[in-house]
Amino acid sequence: MPRNRFRPVALLGAAVAVTALAACSTGEAAPGASEGSADVLTIATGQPAYPPYVIDDAPESGEGFESAVAYAVAEELGYDAEQVEWVRSTFDQGIAPGAKDWDLNLQQFTITEERAEAVDFSSSYYNANQAVVSIEGSPAADASSLADLRDVRLGAMTGTSSLTALNEVVDPSSDALVFNSNDDLVLALQNGQVDAIVVDLPTALFVSSVQVEGGVLIGQLDGTADESEGWGFVLEKDSPLTAEVTAAVDALRADGTLDALVQEWLTDGADAPILN
Repeated sequence: MPRNRFRPVALLGAAVAVTALAACSTGEAAPGASEGSADVLTIATGQPAYPPYVIDDAPESGEGFESAVAYAVAEELGYDAEQVEWVRSTFDQGIAPGAKDWDLNLQQFTITEERAEAVDFSSSYYNANQAVVSIEGSPAADASSLADLRDVRLGAMTGTSSLTALNEVVDPSSDALVFNSNDDLVLALQNGQVDAIVVDLPTALFVSSVQVEGGVLIGQLDGTADESEGWGFVLEKDSPLTAEVTAAVDALRADGTLDALVQEWLTDGADAPILN
């Protein structure tokens, strides 16, 4: 995995960081970024990375919500697209404590206090409810309430806010089945190992309409898009870049860029029923 070549620039200190942000705000290149130097902003995502967050597992294309957000943040920091280098990590590697081989990581990481003990987060770039997906013919396919789901076999990906929502909101009568990846989770739904799965709403829309033949979007779990949490960029604990990345995300929210990217890449799912 290529080593990060951006961090040493950030370590020059607060004065350099302030200067870089000021340059970004005036449309000038950040020092060392687009003046012919070899500085690179290294961004990690999952392997594979899924639509609608990354299209065709090619984050370097800028196609897909999180790929587009990453390039928008890089631009705010003063980096051209050519200076963004993509690497891959698992979800668990992203939130594990310790040194990182990348500057930023994004793969729908929900910001939580527990995770923030091991890594830094930027401010949130997106908030989404969790949702339940089933498949035609499943005992869960006709569910219309939380009560209808409590006695069916439910699954979610380990270590995610989806699993937390499953346990706390659905409160199933038997333990949920837990999977290491979204691929494994979707396969379990397809082969009947589980009757329904819990994922975030944009993923639920993709799974039910594209990924799974006969997929059924049962509905949303109300109140699981916590405005105090949401999804954030992950950075190494006490990274000197955290404040700058947060400022970039906040600027993109303020100028409407994030909303525009949501409209471009994510179906809002407003018509998906709320499960009570």
